[in-house]
Amino acid sequence: MAEIRWFWPLVVLALAFRLLLVPFADSLKLGSRPEVATPLTSLRRLAEGYWLKQSSLSPYAGSMYHGSPLLLTMLGPITMKRIQGQPTHLFCSFIFVFVDFLTAMLIRAIGQKLVLKNCKSLKLLDLSKLIESFVCLDAGGVASLIYLWNPFTIVSCVGSCTSPVENFMVVIAIYGACSRIAPLAAFGWVMATHFSLYPVILLIPVILLLGYGPDAPPSKLFLHKNPSATRSSIRIFSWKPVVYFTIWAAIWSCYILLLISIFLKGFDGLSEMLKKTHGFILKVEDLSPNIGVLWYFFAEVFDFFRAFFLILFHVNILFMVLPLAIRLMHRPCFLAFVYITISSMLKSYPSVGDAALYLGLLGLFVNELAEMKFSFFLFCGYIGVSLLSPVMHNLWIWRGTGNANFYFATGLGYACLQTVLVVESVSKMLNYDRILRKQLHTA
Repeated sequence: MAEIRWFWPLVVLALAFRLLLVPFADSLKLGSRPEVATPLTSLRRLAEGYWLKQSSLSPYAGSMYHGSPLLLTMLGPITMKRIQGQPTHLFCSFIFVFVDFLTAMLIRAIGQKLVLKNCKSLKLLDLSKLIESFVCLDAGGVASLIYLWNPFTIVSCVGSCTSPVENFMVVIAIYGACSRIAPLAAFGWVMATHFSLYPVILLIPVILLLGYGPDAPPSKLFLHKNPSATRSSIRIFSWKPVVYFTIWAAIWSCYILLLISIFLKGFDGLSEMLKKTHGFILKVEDLSPNIGVLWYFFAEVFDFFRAFFLILFHVNILFMVLPLAIRLMHRPCFLAFVYITISSMLKSYPSVGDAALYLGLLGLFVNELAEMKFSFFLFCGYIGVSLLSPVMHNLWIWRGTGNANFYFATGLGYACLQTVLVVESVSKMLNYDRILRKQLHTA
């Protein structure tokens, strides 16, 4: 597999660009942008929660902080650092730059495993032409560069929010599952779920990756090629790593709950934490504007119907989980990408950091989705939303010449773009499997 030319210089340049922007983060005021920082990921709210804890008060007192107590422990002391007497999040941004680098390297490693698995599968199917396309294009390198150079990733890194840490945990879970390292996969999945709740649906693709391994063509293609195929050519589900994953997930969950209990000793403990974090997500208590659609809907809906629509919106995500899992069972890594995109579209408090992750993972399938339709439309759409969103927010909030509909229109357009991306990518992946079947029949 040939590496991308100038890969490492481009990586270094992306990191250097971040480091150049970090000192100007306060003047850019990215931390106050609703597209970048949410009530769950805002570093300013985290600093407020840590200050409350240092003042012998519960970090969840009031309505400021709704994140994990573990983030308070890790990042809280750093937010108290002062430069020339002024509080700054400079040191946290440096940490986020390093986290972005680690995330990109893990994405690259995932891509390499996917390419090797696909090449091996295509050799068993005697599809030499497709093997050449996989060998010539380093999907892992493409995906990591997309992640590093994505403006959404850069803005999240220097914008005083904890989205890079959450994305890192999700990628750890996927990488651990692809490598069949059960403790690592369990750690990433438990931490990601603890931070933002929605990664809980990644349990299905993680289990499929541990049981079957990385993505490959459907097993019936191997049976068609060789009716007397052995276990070496047909993927057999392995329960051993799944059992290990279950045990390690229970261990990590108990350990994290123990740490939280110790950290919140003297306060209401786990019940308060669950109410102020996961309960805050499920109840959509904060209706401040963001790039999602739920804030506007629940600001307009009658309180009598609020509980019904809360259940409806959250269950809507679960309705898609099983059908997609059945149809894409042979491609669990791609299934994880689809789940992440859907949850980013329907979550209570979305941000551009969510888009940074799924757009980076999209690069892992550059070979299969090379002929995806509407790619130029999607590219222009994301640029348009990125430019219009701050303009509409300014017209509404600061200039007073617009209204909430102006800003909500950009959020609705953003949701439509993500819908088109999911539908088109899934249909193109299924079409790729049909092309494999057709070439196998004509071979």
